[in-house]
Amino acid sequence: MIDFGFDKIALIGAVALIVIGPEKLPRVARTVGMLIGKAQRYVADVKAEVNRSIELEELKKMKTEFEDAAKNVERTVSSEINQTTSDLHAAWEPPVSDTSTRSASYMTASLPLYRHPKKNWRLKRGAMPQWYKQKNGVRAKAQSGAARVARFRPPRVSA
Repeated sequence: MIDFGFDKIALIGAVALIVIGPEKLPRVARTVGMLIGKAQRYVADVKAEVNRSIELEELKKMKTEFEDAAKNVERTVSSEINQTTSDLHAAWEPPVSDTSTRSASYMTASLPLYRHPKKNWRLKRGAMPQWYKQKNGVRAKAQSGAARVARFRPPRVSA
């Protein structure tokens, strides 16, 4: 800004007193003071807006850096998962030598034969699941008293 010393301000005041006159000088001084205050506020607002735009640009740069870092981490994790999956698949497969004899016996020995569940759909099913009944000791099938006695009767020993 312009550098005003005491001697320059005194010279401007003396010229203003002579040109404007003592009656109008206070009103002109107030008007000039208000204009200077408005100019200072305007300059301060412009500085604040420039600072905000600079900070916004810095935040955008940081955002792009974080996004790039997140994408890199995602790529790294997905490549590691793919590599681990391929290693697991390679380890899970049987050895290559003698695959014709070993694979057939391996497959038949490890897989159980399929059995039909033999469900009687006409029978009314309860709302309680079977696993819950078995866990809590609920009888799944009704037996007569004679059948229960026969079931838990100790076997006869033949002499």
